[in-house]
Amino acid sequence: MTSIADIEIPADGTGTGELFEAVPSLTCEMERVIASSGHGLWLSGPSQDAIETALDKAGAVGAYSLINSDDDNDRWLYDIEFEPDTIDVFEVVLEEGGTVLSASASSDTWLLSIRFTDRDCVSSLYDRLDDEGVTPTVVRLFDLAEEASSQCGLTTRQYETLVAAIDHGYFEIPREVSMQELSEELDISHQALSERLRRAYRALVTSELNVSENETVAPPMPSD
Repeated sequence: MTSIADIEIPADGTGTGELFEAVPSLTCEMERVIASSGHGLWLSGPSQDAIETALDKAGAVGAYSLINSDDDNDRWLYDIEFEPDTIDVFEVVLEEGGTVLSASASSDTWLLSIRFTDRDCVSSLYDRLDDEGVTPTVVRLFDLAEEASSQCGLTTRQYETLVAAIDHGYFEIPREVSMQELSEELDISHQALSERLRRAYRALVTSELNVSENETVAPPMPSD
């Protein structure tokens, strides 16, 4: 059963430890999608010059390049590659069967939300990081299918189908997989996939908008 683990990891001993030592006010947030061999990290807090000075001096950073900037919020997206001998937490998570859903850091501590196929992978990741000298703290651990069903009205199959659709890029623009290809991946018919997705959409919408399943009449539009 799919599990979600929220864990805290000290930046000291990882590829970003030197950055926080150089600029303690630094905050980081992982960019989920970036086309490169490195990691996309939004960096903010100090000035851009101070950030790039810290990147230049960090021995764990092999190379970096500016990808984007958000001038309104004084933050910058960098593609960062770490040296091969650096403890790359993101790569360790992948090697232990996890998928990083979100990751952010401030005050020299990373908070990661990670999806695992089962809880044994959580234990393996903990032991691996502990052996590397980066002992994590498990803040929260729960089975996502059960929580999703209870909070959003999704069945386990609906939840797993939505997760598969996300993982295979069905909701990307443009789509990275067709419904036919996704149905083949899930080993169900095209029609069954379509119906399951529609029911999942309905469950999410009625849950998030707090709309009753029996409400079919649209509320009146407000007057000008």
